[in-house]
Amino acid sequence: MERRIWSIEGNHQKLDGGAMFGNAPRALWERWTPPDERNRIDLACRCLLVREPNRIILFEAGIGAFFAPALRDRYGILEEHHVLLDSLAAAGVTHEDIDIVVLSHLHFDHAGGLLSAWEAGRTSPPELLFPKARFLVSRAGWARAQHPHPRDRASFIPELNAALEASGRLELVDGESSPTLGPDYRLHYSDGHTPGLMLTEIKGSKGPIVFGSDLVPGRPWVHTSISMGYDRFPELLLDEKRALLDGLVARRGRLFFTHDAECALAYVTKDESGRYGSTGGKARVDGVVA
Repeated sequence: MERRIWSIEGNHQKLDGGAMFGNAPRALWERWTPPDERNRIDLACRCLLVREPNRIILFEAGIGAFFAPALRDRYGILEEHHVLLDSLAAAGVTHEDIDIVVLSHLHFDHAGGLLSAWEAGRTSPPELLFPKARFLVSRAGWARAQHPHPRDRASFIPELNAALEASGRLELVDGESSPTLGPDYRLHYSDGHTPGLMLTEIKGSKGPIVFGSDLVPGRPWVHTSISMGYDRFPELLLDEKRALLDGLVARRGRLFFTHDAECALAYVTKDESGRYGSTGGKARVDGVVA
């Protein structure tokens, strides 16, 4: 079965570089991504679109445009309009066409794009988009979103949780496979960034592709010593990352990056000293065979 993929841009962000690189010194991380005058770095909120002969799958939905202006400024969201919808249109689809949305977790910068854009004067909650899609979330990730820790409560959207549940199209997943996705998709789990993070591996003609989500959000984070200040369990995350990267190196696999501002897809490498890296990076992917 032919399977084609697109990298789909959502709304872009600028976030504090120190928060994004945890305890790594600025002298190191600013070589990878120079900060602006407010110490913020450029971040994508990128999604992956997969078209098969009989269905269309979207992996994540980006941050979207549901925030009111004050919060949009606080979280460094650059555009007012819903960029994801424009990007889907450029790939020849609309949100109404999507059959499945796979969510690695429910933090707002990965799931906020499921909601309609903010409108001045509106008193009702934002609308849930993707009217026919099934929404796949890990069971542990859903539990975390329903009962977050005070440390990460602000990362979730209560209105979205309610809308997903009310849709009747929420599917909770807790194994290596999902009947909805089928045998060409393998699910990996990680708890280091947030409990229940679900990473999808896609069977590809040139080796597997793993949606890196926030376990490996971009090329700088391929280095095992680099983690984010937002990670709940950094030591666990480093162990999980190493296991994933070793598997991809052995199988000549690729990582799809959601937050790398300049690179969507790259092969994982490992040199003789055991240092991980990436090669063959693509800034965008437009309808290529997976």
